[in-house]
Amino acid sequence: MSLTEYTAGTVFPGVIGRTADESTPAWPAPARAERGSPNVLTVVLDDTGFGQLGCYGSPIRTPNLDRVAAAGVRFSNMHTTALCSPSRSCILTGRNHHSNGMAAITELATGYPGYNGNIPFENGFLSETLAEHGYSTYMIGKWHLIPSSQETGAGPYDRWPLGRGYQRFYGFLGGDTSQWEPDLTYDNHQVEPPRTAAEGYHLTADLADKSIQFIADAKQVDPDKPFHLHFCPGATHAPHHVPKAWADGYAGAFDDGWDAYREQVFARQVELGIVPADAELSRHDPDVPEWGALTDDQRRLYSRMMEVFAGFLEHTDHHIGRVLDFLESIGELDNTIVMVVSDNGASAEGGLTGTTNEAQFFNNAPEPFEDSLAAIDELGGPRHFNHYPWGWTWAGNTPFRRWKRETYRGGTSDPFIVAWPQGIAARGEVRTQYAHIIDMVPTILELVGIDAPKTIRGVTQSPLHGVSFAHALADPGADSRRRTQYFEMLGHRAIYHDGWRAVCPWPGPSFAEAEQAFGDPISEHQLAQLDQSGWELYHVAVDFAENHDVAADNRERLIALIGTWYAEAGKYDVLPVDGSAVARMVSEKPLVAAPRDTFTYYPNTQSVPFFAAPRVLNRPHSITADVEIPDGGAEGVLLCQGTSAGGYSFYLRDGRLHYVHNWVARELFRVSSPDAIPAGRHELRFEFEPTGAPDIAAGRGAPGLFQLYVDGTLVAETEAPYTTAIVFNPGQLTCGADPGSTVVADYPAPFRFSGTLHTVKVDLSGHLITDEEAELRMALARQ
Repeated sequence: MSLTEYTAGTVFPGVIGRTADESTPAWPAPARAERGSPNVLTVVLDDTGFGQLGCYGSPIRTPNLDRVAAAGVRFSNMHTTALCSPSRSCILTGRNHHSNGMAAITELATGYPGYNGNIPFENGFLSETLAEHGYSTYMIGKWHLIPSSQETGAGPYDRWPLGRGYQRFYGFLGGDTSQWEPDLTYDNHQVEPPRTAAEGYHLTADLADKSIQFIADAKQVDPDKPFHLHFCPGATHAPHHVPKAWADGYAGAFDDGWDAYREQVFARQVELGIVPADAELSRHDPDVPEWGALTDDQRRLYSRMMEVFAGFLEHTDHHIGRVLDFLESIGELDNTIVMVVSDNGASAEGGLTGTTNEAQFFNNAPEPFEDSLAAIDELGGPRHFNHYPWGWTWAGNTPFRRWKRETYRGGTSDPFIVAWPQGIAARGEVRTQYAHIIDMVPTILELVGIDAPKTIRGVTQSPLHGVSFAHALADPGADSRRRTQYFEMLGHRAIYHDGWRAVCPWPGPSFAEAEQAFGDPISEHQLAQLDQSGWELYHVAVDFAENHDVAADNRERLIALIGTWYAEAGKYDVLPVDGSAVARMVSEKPLVAAPRDTFTYYPNTQSVPFFAAPRVLNRPHSITADVEIPDGGAEGVLLCQGTSAGGYSFYLRDGRLHYVHNWVARELFRVSSPDAIPAGRHELRFEFEPTGAPDIAAGRGAPGLFQLYVDGTLVAETEAPYTTAIVFNPGQLTCGADPGSTVVADYPAPFRFSGTLHTVKVDLSGHLITDEEAELRMALARQ
């Protein structure tokens, strides 16, 4: 006898009698997708520019993404927000980034509706919609869609992937992580990588493994159930980490420099039809030196940095190919909608000269060129957090000007590939219709035959801001349905309407021309001046790469577009305009817990992200561990924060107590006890007392006195000339171990404390031990 099923919430269709033999059962029907519904695979690359994929004209080998392009279409006019968290929120909600509370990355959240980093529940995720229609939903890789203070064991978990419609998650919650020694989360709990870098581990391979496993787990039980896989590798965001052989495969490939790269890629883009035949390559960027003006050593280093990036991208493509191969092997690839996009243009976070440690960028502390050159043979390996220089950023966005964080097309125009062999007839074609990533959700829903939900889990849904471009997949001559789109990122603004684009750069068209660095705030007076004379106008319908500013000849049109920008800004919570960066990062933000000066941590617990941890930089503080040392001694980490890119570690090794401050991977400032800590229960304490003011502009945090105490007695002290200025990035705090990329090379990960560690307390009250006699002894001993 067949089962009777009914929709939950409707009248029970069975019969309920006094006994089972006179009753008829019926069952609530499980959510099932329509038979034959396509799978949905969305691949989000990170910091990959318009001119960096093979199928977009690059010499970098991306055969698997090229394979997707050959099976479908490439868009030449897809746009993003110019930054990762905002773009990722658009991709998953179909709403504009300020309406998602994602004006910038979550670390730069501020207390305004468009800026607070909390995506409203009325802006439902694609995963939530598809899950309600019987899809398996998997999130793999980078999330970066919750306030950093919520990435903790205290939650709240309602904005983690499993709280937003994903049934399984494996990846990392923040903006970046080491590819060799990543900070990993599995569903709602922290895990360690299954292998070490020395054993051949790499994050991208691990993410591909989990993608295949998750799909196989469900398909072996219910072969007809479709899936949505949101695959978000950390590539090609810094650190550019890749096995050496992949980078070596590009030896010499970029020796002609970034100018030659642009010319080569641009010619290929014209040949491929990715850019119009009459397009012009954008100007040489004033912030980028001419390749020929560099020294031999500079060219050698910068070429190697690009070789490492290219190997990283090809390596990523290889593992995307593994997922595609698996889908093909189980007969699912032809009925899978594949969308591939980058979250923004190529990144300039490596600075003018590139870096072996991206954390130096965030702390205003660029390393001397000689230090970078000395590490040339180790670039891409686990010891560094490397990123290439501005020249390769600019080249990576060929043919456009500028880069990530800015709303010129170099920041907002990205590769976008769509394929669905069973549902889209086009093969290897190019689409020129204007589109924005908010259009991805309505397009997917149209393709799978699902209406946007009116409610999700009882929450009334806001209207989608995106419009479907499904019609253009079948018809290359179809009209663009998106006619208007605003842009704002860190005070850099733009507006598109019907083939025209107005841009108001901040601080200017380039740093050199503005004579001002990125990240300064905008005053009301400055905003008025910008609106009066700072807007540029481009007729992008005929000026593909924004080369000809025609504002002077089209004043009325420009004024109308500026007015449209403000109308859109009012509609989507864009105001207030804020050009600041560091000020946003260091501003006070709400924590899950009430404000306090004392924090207590326990071993074997989940790590705490930087923005939820005690803010110890540039202020007096103490760290006190309550430990028991067994006979024979103990060693291990008591408390640490950060990675080899920068941070601090408080630990025992060789019986002695140590504190080390890693200043952006350039210098180690340490203090150590002269004697071993004896067996028994002890209070081990570190204190930092600032002795001067920080010099933030120079990348140097407050100098200060480092002191170690054992049971209240001062046993060692030293003075650090400076400390970290702004942020540890990555900056997770861990009690009782140093998992992943260790703060110092003195010990191997995770270096768990082998004695008994009861608690570690961090005190920010400023109350420090005063022991004048001991301090005098220490001072005399240093003479």
